[in-house]
Amino acid sequence: MPHTPSVIGATIEVSGLSKRYGEVLAVDDISFRVNKGELFGFLGPNGAGKTTTINMLTGLARLDTGTIRIGGIECTQNPKAAQHLIGVVPDESNLYPELTGFENLCFCAALYGMRKNERQTRARELLDTFGLTNAANRKFAGYSKGMKRKLTFAAGIIHQPPILFLDEPTTGIDVSSARQVRQIIAGLHRKGTTIFLTTHYIEEAERLCERIAFIVNGKIVRSDRTAELLQSVQGKNVLLLSISNSGANLTEEMNASFPQYQFQSTSSGQIQVESPEPVTVGPLTRFLEEREIQVIEARRYLPSLEDVFVQVTGIEAELMRKEKEKAGGEGNQ
Repeated sequence: MPHTPSVIGATIEVSGLSKRYGEVLAVDDISFRVNKGELFGFLGPNGAGKTTTINMLTGLARLDTGTIRIGGIECTQNPKAAQHLIGVVPDESNLYPELTGFENLCFCAALYGMRKNERQTRARELLDTFGLTNAANRKFAGYSKGMKRKLTFAAGIIHQPPILFLDEPTTGIDVSSARQVRQIIAGLHRKGTTIFLTTHYIEEAERLCERIAFIVNGKIVRSDRTAELLQSVQGKNVLLLSISNSGANLTEEMNASFPQYQFQSTSSGQIQVESPEPVTVGPLTRFLEEREIQVIEARRYLPSLEDVFVQVTGIEAELMRKEKEKAGGEGNQ
């Protein structure tokens, strides 16, 4: 097994980081810290600045202003200074299509100075971990999208780095592969790896991350522990009413008639009822039936990180879901 470098206070420290591409300010004066052994999530829609940030942190893009320290090493002027401490799983594969899966892993291991026997043993171990043993001798070009993603992930951790950067690790892959990748991320976290994870999958961030920063239009709009973020919506009672039809001013009428509740229409044509106390369905049903509106379903809803994200950013969850479908990631629910 390769030796894992010992890092005291292995953290990521960023202050006043900015990056502009022409007229576009991709990252706008952001600051944050990732503690040793922490799984930190960077959550935002596509185009929010997530990949630009991770590219600056890993030396793939030059910053305009700000400072970066990784594992206690100053990386602002020398982006490659901490390369030996980090592993990177980019949002798109950077492996060689003409090499086999086994050859790709061995090549990546060689770049980190691992000896031949060591890198071959580690490559076989990772192929087994990711369920790719049967495809070890097939060329990478012939791999499916899910297999390519898993091998790219394996290449990023071949040298067992203490600090790992993951850029949208489950985007566009099938349900089974996404679940397997998430399990591996959770396993690395349990073993003490410091992980910086970018994602636009809200459920994924809620499931995996200890602390989350919301990034929108290049700016961090909120950063806190996941439990603290969820606390702002806990204790609320939410009911979703699926109805047969809806008038233009229906929610206004309901807000006036039931001032103890808050009503709003959702993008899927439902009515969301919110209250600090349990919601009584009967009076609402009668109110709607008097207006010849049938209640098809009444379902109690447990608020989640999605609600916090919408509350903080003003970005509808529906937009995030459309991005998920566009990326082919319907399996990441």
